[in-house]
Amino acid sequence: MLEQHVDTCAAIVGANWGDEGKGRMVDLLAADYDVVVRYQGGGNAGHTVVNEYGTFALHLLPSGIFNDGVINVLGNGVALNAEQLFGEIDTLKDQGVHVGPDNLVVSERASLLLPWHRDLDNLEEARLADKQYGSTRQGIAPFYSDKFQKKTILAGELRDPERLRQHVADLLEWKNLTLTKVYGAPEAKLDDVMEWIDTWAMRLVPYLANTADVLSQAKKDGKRILFEAQLGALRDIDFGIHPFTTSSNTVAAYAPVGSGLPSLTIDRVVAVVKAYSTCVGAGPFTCEWFGEKADNLRDAGGEYGATTGRPRRVGPLDMVATRYGIHMQGASEIALTKMDVLSDMDEIPVCVAYETPNGKTENFPFPADLDAAKPIEIKLPGWKSDISNCRTWEELPEEARAYVEYVEQQLGCPIRYVSVGAQREAYIVR
Repeated sequence: MLEQHVDTCAAIVGANWGDEGKGRMVDLLAADYDVVVRYQGGGNAGHTVVNEYGTFALHLLPSGIFNDGVINVLGNGVALNAEQLFGEIDTLKDQGVHVGPDNLVVSERASLLLPWHRDLDNLEEARLADKQYGSTRQGIAPFYSDKFQKKTILAGELRDPERLRQHVADLLEWKNLTLTKVYGAPEAKLDDVMEWIDTWAMRLVPYLANTADVLSQAKKDGKRILFEAQLGALRDIDFGIHPFTTSSNTVAAYAPVGSGLPSLTIDRVVAVVKAYSTCVGAGPFTCEWFGEKADNLRDAGGEYGATTGRPRRVGPLDMVATRYGIHMQGASEIALTKMDVLSDMDEIPVCVAYETPNGKTENFPFPADLDAAKPIEIKLPGWKSDISNCRTWEELPEEARAYVEYVEQQLGCPIRYVSVGAQREAYIVR
């Protein structure tokens, strides 16, 4: 179990484009908390967790599911794909991980992501052709669009099948207008949708609860609550690199709303930052590397998407983007991950500023201005030694400590955790 610093409500969030290593940190920190909550997003991104059970890419399940005694919550802000969720649950059960209504609670106010959402995602990406947003095609954007139009099914409606069928029929009449008139696709059939709901969504019923009551009672009982975000600050629908963002709020400030109890106050925010930069999908990525050096870094870090398997775009740690992400997340501390991946480099490049048409800047530009920005890099001394067995700050080579201290100073936020390997115990607490 990690030492100390345990607050009532904490959030673990990404400072960048996602893929920072949040799942690993939640898996570690969950031992100090009683409740772990996923509060936004859906199956469009994954958290990779390595522990005694094996290696897992979780897409919907909170990463606290591996910790005994922890209550895991899927909040109302989640895009709830029952087929994907129970695929994960069944996989974990097959590998000896217990998942049941005693340790997993699903908000009755969460909206169901239905098969037509995925169909529409694919149709729209095909229509966009070479102007695609880089969607994972999991139905996320169509889902959130429907949610804000008040045209979704709430999970709690599964308790009344007769009324549910009528609601689905009403939505389908509207949805088929888009499928057929806009995209020229076949109509979705009510019986097919209801068969999917009966097969997958009805399995949710034993897990459903009013998460406001669950979290309120946990708070009264002095329980400690950990919020787990998907993706990172630069993918936030309001504060990210619009339009190449996700369709939900990935910032810590949204956690109480998306969990079910808006009155909760977060008093600790751990922002996860990778020791270099990675990005899955389309959009501006100022510090991106290409060619052999990109291939070497990508292979060294195993940088392939947990959901899509797509090669991640890679580059040096981008101080401009990361500083912005830290600010948007309101981070109180940083977890720096995958330091070990840099161990073979003679020198460690770092992007410290952007060159723009208006001159050099250390401030993150407005999204539409990012395409014109060019990275300004410096190089720090490498340590050229294996650090994966280091477990204390003092064991790290001097150059590795200097790298961490430089990053900390540039970001203006303390680095508390340093990950030095994929194994669960391969971390250092400062």
